[in-house]
Amino acid sequence: MATKTSPQTNIFTVPVLVFLVLAVLLGGVYAFLALRPVPPVSQITLTPEAKAYVRNLKLSEVEMKAAESYMKNTLVEILGKITNNGDRSLRSVEINCVFYDSYGQIVLRERVPIVRPKDGPALKPGDTRSFRLPFDSLPATWNQGMPQLVIARIDFGN
Repeated sequence: MATKTSPQTNIFTVPVLVFLVLAVLLGGVYAFLALRPVPPVSQITLTPEAKAYVRNLKLSEVEMKAAESYMKNTLVEILGKITNNGDRSLRSVEINCVFYDSYGQIVLRERVPIVRPKDGPALKPGDTRSFRLPFDSLPATWNQGMPQLVIARIDFGN
């Protein structure tokens, strides 16, 4: 005659173990994401020399145009001119274009060059150069207004 052994009750069944492992993993991922240091938003990093020189730069004839591209996207362009009224040549100049929503909140901040070495010689004292800044992926919440243009970097040239 065979004797029946009674099954032992184990509170750690396979589904419970899987649930506990997933809970620990998700908790670890959450802790990693929530507790990691957030890098600061890039600030305008002008050297003291560049900060003093900014007053010599003039943006003029700045306008915004929008057109539909052949792929049915809206292409927004900021067109304008920069004039160097100072006494030094500029190899490069970058600006932050800051786009806002209807509540005045920043929806996009993009740093773009308006004077670059690959576009020609340095911007000499007294020179004016045109620039064109295309944006093809602006957030839908953008207020459709002219972005704030802030000089973010100046590299002096020869």
